[in-house]
Amino acid sequence: MIFHREFITLAQYKRGFHLITAEIVSAFPQLRQFATGMLQVFIQHTSASLTINENADPTVRKDFEMHFNKSIPENDPVYSHDYEGSDDMPAHLKASILGSSVLIPIENGRLLLGIWQGIYLCEHRDEGGSRKLILSAWGLPKHGG
Repeated sequence: MIFHREFITLAQYKRGFHLITAEIVSAFPQLRQFATGMLQVFIQHTSASLTINENADPTVRKDFEMHFNKSIPENDPVYSHDYEGSDDMPAHLKASILGSSVLIPIENGRLLLGIWQGIYLCEHRDEGGSRKLILSAWGLPKHGG
């Protein structure tokens, strides 16, 4: 059994849903050492989240943003937590619904995502800043690795 962990910081993204699969794979070359295993991607923030979904059609990501903004509106007078801006409490709610981590199988040094799947950074703030991720992988090494 082998284990690798990497801490990465993503540059600031605008509000919305963004494919980050290539950034994760690029930042974590240790994936190539695994015959089989699991990769957990964890975001260290409460106003952004991670999910896995459609990687081909960008309108899916636009529709995600539209749906979440419609379902969890800003400037709702029932929110008490509003001193960090009108997008902050809705961002916390959206992040809790989507979650702070994804878990992906690894086989022969590659992520076993479906052909139409990608990892999304879900940025729920207008000015969220850079985002910190922890990449943790464990499993069986390739022979000689």
